[in-house]
Amino acid sequence: MRLRALLDTDALGLRLLGGEDELDRTVRGVMTTDLKDPSRYLSGGELVLTGLAWRHDAADSEPFVRILAAAGVAALAAGEAELGDVPEDLVLACVRHRLPLFAVHESVAFATITEHVVRQVSGERAGDLAAVVDRHRRMMTSGPGGGGPDVVLDLLGTDLDLRAWVLSPTGRPIAGSKLAGAALPADVSAKLAAEHLAAARTGRRGPHRVLVGTTTYSLFPIRSSGRSAAASRDVRETVLSDWLLAVEADAGDWPAERLDLLQGVTQLIAVERDRRDAARTVRRRLAQEVLELVQTGAAPAEIAARLRVAAPVLLPGLGAAPHWQVVVARVEWDGGGIEGGPVAQSLLEEILVDPLTSGPEHSDRIAVAHTGEEAIALVPLPAVSAEHDGSEAGILADALLEAVRDPLTAGLNDDGRLTLGVSAAVHSAEGLRGALEEARHARRVAAARPGRVCAAGHQELASHVLLLPFVPDDVRRAFTARLLDPLRDYDRRHRAELIPTLEAFLDCDGSWTRCATRLHLHVNTLRYRVGRIEQLTGRDLSRLEDKLDFFLALRMS
Repeated sequence: MRLRALLDTDALGLRLLGGEDELDRTVRGVMTTDLKDPSRYLSGGELVLTGLAWRHDAADSEPFVRILAAAGVAALAAGEAELGDVPEDLVLACVRHRLPLFAVHESVAFATITEHVVRQVSGERAGDLAAVVDRHRRMMTSGPGGGGPDVVLDLLGTDLDLRAWVLSPTGRPIAGSKLAGAALPADVSAKLAAEHLAAARTGRRGPHRVLVGTTTYSLFPIRSSGRSAAASRDVRETVLSDWLLAVEADAGDWPAERLDLLQGVTQLIAVERDRRDAARTVRRRLAQEVLELVQTGAAPAEIAARLRVAAPVLLPGLGAAPHWQVVVARVEWDGGGIEGGPVAQSLLEEILVDPLTSGPEHSDRIAVAHTGEEAIALVPLPAVSAEHDGSEAGILADALLEAVRDPLTAGLNDDGRLTLGVSAAVHSAEGLRGALEEARHARRVAAARPGRVCAAGHQELASHVLLLPFVPDDVRRAFTARLLDPLRDYDRRHRAELIPTLEAFLDCDGSWTRCATRLHLHVNTLRYRVGRIEQLTGRDLSRLEDKLDFFLALRMS
């Protein structure tokens, strides 16, 4: 039964003091205690009743609530018979730990609440236990190794009459039961993914209930079974890559056995997720090898040879790729502390989906590497796209994020940002280095725009980067000398490294924190250097026009 049902039962005399957004938690039992540490008697899901005899002063509330939250209890109900109103320090502690708190009126005995909960929970369990045990056994013997997630979802459909889908973090359907029939509409999938990511970022425990139109869905997170330390990791490291199980049902009133069954389903699907991740290893390694050759200035013949090796893996049955595109992505979090490269790599493997690809594996034609905070995708274009001669072939930046913008924005919340840049298609190994630089320039253009999720393509570089080679040499020299010579002279005299500081500051899009971290400087030292740059040049690095002038001067020098 749900906490909401308890609150709606007038005879129980419960008054909600905090945790209104957690009322859909399931109550699996009840326990009465006045121990300071009742953890050894808790297994999770209980409604804990207490007369507050353990509380001697305000300092006792925080450790008591912390113990209950760690044990996974559903809620705390404090009696008013002894102390009157529930102490404010207990209310605040419950808010901090997202633990719902009820006040029990002095006229209501704890025994009344206990009897009601036990009667409800026992009745729900009685009719479901034997059948659930059998279903769980069948699923464990017919898991992903026997045919992928669809096998497990089909059992949910035939045995429990549940329509269910596995979705990626962007809402892309990965699997569905036969009972589910057609795939979810794209707008419904995107909304479910967005709700799931938003709930995960706020720390709410699944399953999450979402109403879309008149239909209720319950969302169960699918976490990688290979992450042994996942519980201790920052949620931002995994939230943008975890799958979810969407079930067309309201799981709020389900008994514990059925919820346990669905948790077992997510574990089985997680095994399949890990298998597919392992299959990407070869493509990632190919991308890393090609990227290293391109960035180190290897001979085009050597790069071309490596591409010939990669093409059969990335384009099975289609031979060599006549054209290639490069996509650069960066995921950045306020405050730092999280390596953005692996997160961006997982995202690119998800959103760079070829809509013409059939079968369960949608990313078998994408190779993504990461270096530092950046992820770089090498995307081969088959012959059908090459007919356009590269002018309009392949991926378009405007369309790249159209279907995934809302879910990713929810996952990035208020402290993350995703920016992408897309190159034009190139037809030879000689063009890859330029394509990489082009994609990086486009990403910087996207970073200058507002919004949590932004992309820019090579078409948008025509106004500056692509025109630089046509600027007369004397104009280039005069322009760069006016802006950069004062800084170079100062660096020579004082070894102040103003030029490297300027390059890093622009590359970090004017972020003081990220730039200081990159240069291993205190923020105050960075501010002093930027102030010196502005003093020597008469420019203001908080103005977009002056940033652009410095950017162009560095590119032309």
